Amino acid sequence: MPVAQDRSRIAFQKLNRELTKLAARPIPENVHRFRTSGRRVETLLDELIEKPSRNDEKLGELLAQLRKKAGRVRDLDVQILSLRNLRIPEEPGRKTQLMRVLSEQHVRREKKLAKAFNKDTVRELRKRLKRAAAEIETPATTELLALAMRTFSQAAKANAPLTEDTLHRYRVAGKRARYLAELAGQDPAAERTVAQLKRMQDVIGDWHDWWKLTQQAENLFGKIQGSALVSVLRNVTRAKFRLAADSLSEAKKALGHKPILVDASPGRRQPAREGLAKITAAAS
Repeated sequence: MPVAQDRSRIAFQKLNRELTKLAARPIPENVHRFRTSGRRVETLLDELIEKPSRNDEKLGELLAQLRKKAGRVRDLDVQILSLRNLRIPEEPGRKTQLMRVLSEQHVRREKKLAKAFNKDTVRELRKRLKRAAAEIETPATTELLALAMRTFSQAAKANAPLTEDTLHRYRVAGKRARYLAELAGQDPAAERTVAQLKRMQDVIGDWHDWWKLTQQAENLFGKIQGSALVSVLRNVTRAKFRLAADSLSEAKKALGHKPILVDASPGRRQPAREGLAKITAAAS
């Protein structure tokens, strides 16, 4: 289904609203919504505008900078919540220590985010958003689903072993593909594609959050042999990696792509399927 100009402009308008909310109250919900709306506009600028203006380029650069700062705050919000809900009787002191480190990082990141969203930056972003929304001209013949699938396909080579890095690339590409498909509106094929990509994105995103939390714990306490907490986190992350790989395979099959191979190299031993529920239950 071709692009509709009004749906493109709505993306800019929504981002402007989320900017207002975040500038007023940098709470987790507003941070997340700004990031999501910002990535949608970035995708539109990158994928749909054949000849971006200077304003479009500057807007994209500014959005990327602010979104990354917001993303660091959002990541810590999720890591803190995940660790708080982790049921592990061993090493309560280390869990408390890791929680304190994450909280201290969160305070620093929040200050940097607030500093980034100063009056001058917010004013400039509003001006560039308004100009881009008024001037946007996307090709009327662009087939969004074809473009979305092409974006998704470029994430990694077919049949390449699935590692943490390639899985993360699929996560990012899946987001961009989903945002493009959403612009197609109520087209049934687009709605099915969006739903499939959303399911995949949620499962891979859950794994990614636990992966980042595990990396934080490893940096603080060392590898498995030195900490029961790190061991549990690594087990949860492995289980969620398996679930994420399954979700990706399901999405690729539904969207007409070849299956994937999971990297089974030493050091990445995957838990048996019957153990997935038991391991992930500790993290729920």
